Amino acid sequence: MPPSPSIEFIDTALSCTSRFALSYTDSKQKWFIRKHLLSLIQDYPTFTLSTNTFFHDDGTTVNLLYATGHLHVANHTPSIPLTIWIHENYPCMPPMVYVLSDSTSPIHQDHPFVHSSGATSSPYLQTWVFPRCHLTELVHNLVRIFSHDHPFVYSPAASFTHPSLVSKMEALDRLSGMLHYDRIVLLAQTEEEMEDLSNLQSEMVKRDYIITSMIMGLEHERMNLKHRVMNLMNQADVLVNWLRVNDAKSLVTKLEGEMDDDDAFEAGDEDSKLLIEFLAADSAIEDSMYALDKAVEHGVVLAYSIGLERDYSIGLERDYSIGLERD
Repeated sequence: MPPSPSIEFIDTALSCTSRFALSYTDSKQKWFIRKHLLSLIQDYPTFTLSTNTFFHDDGTTVNLLYATGHLHVANHTPSIPLTIWIHENYPCMPPMVYVLSDSTSPIHQDHPFVHSSGATSSPYLQTWVFPRCHLTELVHNLVRIFSHDHPFVYSPAASFTHPSLVSKMEALDRLSGMLHYDRIVLLAQTEEEMEDLSNLQSEMVKRDYIITSMIMGLEHERMNLKHRVMNLMNQADVLVNWLRVNDAKSLVTKLEGEMDDDDAFEAGDEDSKLLIEFLAADSAIEDSMYALDKAVEHGVVLAYSIGLERDYSIGLERDYSIGLERD
């Protein structure tokens, strides 16, 4: 049996009609709230009841009953301070549960059911259906899930009883916790892979820039070579045309192997022609002098002069004889 002060407090709070009146309007609803709160106090006498203003996420405010107490889930873990707000539409809507933490006992970051702000959302709350679900059974469910996954102690690898040996709701709680931690691990791996791919993408962008620059440089070089080839071809065409027009006969002679190297040069004007002739004559004189010097060295010039004298003497004698005959 709940203590009398708790019963009196609940009756007084639910019957209040002043400006501090609670936001529960239906008499049948109040009866269920009274019944469930007394059951909670009887099973968990460490909880105390009070009233206060509750602020919803949409900004609306309501006056509600709430229970505050500590849940003892295991001997080797600290007790869990808890606040349970009775929703203005209870029991059709689930209560709002918050785990109270401080700097000495922070909520670990990856808890599957408790947010870092303390807001608690377990499968029991998410699948709340009245009359199957009620306040006392909710606290029993919280004790079970916190005994396996304490909000202040990180223990994702805690050993679980085989699902076939527990109730459907408890199996759902444990499955949700396991899936939550698996999701965390998968997200961490995915983030790591994304970071690696991002770094790889940056490296690929750098390489793409380098390769693009090289391709552009090669393309520029190719265009330059193409222009040079075209210029050389044009110059070759000009040279061939000049040879065809200005020295066709010499070109044909050279192709036949009968052309002298000196014939490849042609004077552009009369002065140039005279200069070429003078240079040729001078060169011929030098060649003759060189040949005579060589002939003298070998005695060819002396023999040639003696032969000339002999031929001259014979000629004189022949002319003298012819003269006598005529006389």
